[in-house]
Amino acid sequence: MVFASLEFLTLFLPAFLLVYALSPARWRNAVLLFCSWAFYGWWSPLLLSLFVGLTLVGWVGGLVIDRFQTNRARLQALTVFIVINVSILCWYKYANILVETTNNIRVMAGALPIEWERVILPIGLSFIVLQSISYLIDVQRRTVAADHSFINFGAYQAMFVHLIAGPIIRYDWVCQELSSRTVNLAQFSLGARRFMIGISMKVLIADTLAPLVDVAFALPAPTFVDAWLGCLGYTLQLFFDFAGYSAMAIGLGLMLGFHFPENFRQPYLARSIQDFWRRWHLSLSSWIRDYLYIPLGGSRIGPVRTYVNLLLTMSIAGLWHGGDNWNFLLWGMAHGLALAFERLWTNRGLPALPRIPAHVATLLFVMLAWTLFRAHDFHAAMTMYAGQFGFNGFWLGDAMAVSLRPTHGLAIALGIASVLYPLIDTRVRDSSWSSLRTIDAVWPIAGFVIAFGLMASRGAVPFLYFQF
Repeated sequence: MVFASLEFLTLFLPAFLLVYALSPARWRNAVLLFCSWAFYGWWSPLLLSLFVGLTLVGWVGGLVIDRFQTNRARLQALTVFIVINVSILCWYKYANILVETTNNIRVMAGALPIEWERVILPIGLSFIVLQSISYLIDVQRRTVAADHSFINFGAYQAMFVHLIAGPIIRYDWVCQELSSRTVNLAQFSLGARRFMIGISMKVLIADTLAPLVDVAFALPAPTFVDAWLGCLGYTLQLFFDFAGYSAMAIGLGLMLGFHFPENFRQPYLARSIQDFWRRWHLSLSSWIRDYLYIPLGGSRIGPVRTYVNLLLTMSIAGLWHGGDNWNFLLWGMAHGLALAFERLWTNRGLPALPRIPAHVATLLFVMLAWTLFRAHDFHAAMTMYAGQFGFNGFWLGDAMAVSLRPTHGLAIALGIASVLYPLIDTRVRDSSWSSLRTIDAVWPIAGFVIAFGLMASRGAVPFLYFQF
């Protein structure tokens, strides 16, 4: 079950909201917990047992760490529970690629490959583990108190509104609202608006571009136009898919009385790679900063160590995104090198690029990196890069010409317009033209109605970040 599906919109969500609204305030966390488990168990009851087990490990871990008084004992307990979480994540996420890589080496050496049955990656496991680790570290640091209520902690960990693809919610962001929260009509309406905006982003733009992107990245010899059209399509698809999910999660949270932080702030308007990471997937970038980069020393131990820390943390971030191939690691390393280069440029006192060239250079790097991120393997990425640099000709290829539809052009135009909209958003809201303000107020409803019709006709499309 996904948010952008008829099952969720017509069955699960109305039933849940009804039960939630009719429940006494003291029971609502329990309702949220068990309904969230039902939501997750829709995919697989077996994987639900793993999820419940991880929740139990996180809850017990917090209580154990909190019992110790000395920093050394607390740190030792923290290490044990982090190792448990990371080991489970690594098994499900990286066992397949490690065995596959080992088999490739064995075959090259003339040995027989290892017999292996692929491990299925549970949906949302990476997000669940990061939330658990941040909670355990915060308890160890005494930033938050350990939650003695399994129901409350379980509701935080299992909350279906952000369970599958984030944002990565830290316990201290919601601990007060887990204990006491209120919902009024204005807040519920604002949440519903955000949810409808998210549905529109996902269905109208991301899902419409998905078939075109699939064709482009499957071409054996894409031309310049083919490759860049596919790259542009994926750049928009990934953003509107993931940012759409985050908008839906934030909207659903508001409808239930929770206030989640924004996860995106116009990332494609960034003027540097550092600026990009201050705008893209903020819950992950801040998690990396607070729980990896700063504990490793950050920028406090000299320039060389700073560059190493940037490369290491971004490589880990890349590896966290996927275990099907090594492209994600290379993608993270590319961003780490870019961040280190930007810092070196600034430290040398070199002049900053003018605004427009800075925007263009940043977006070009991000798009080239997305090519590596999207390709099925390194060979497929090199194939796309060959097309992007014109090695296979420049004009539109036959396969892409056959695949193109007017809806693809409309989705690209709508996506680009939405990316640029924040530049004029304030002017629209402050405009004296009542028609502009009316359009700004009602378009989410129209977008939701159109999206609902498209979902009914072509079915639900999984979110891209489900695989991470």
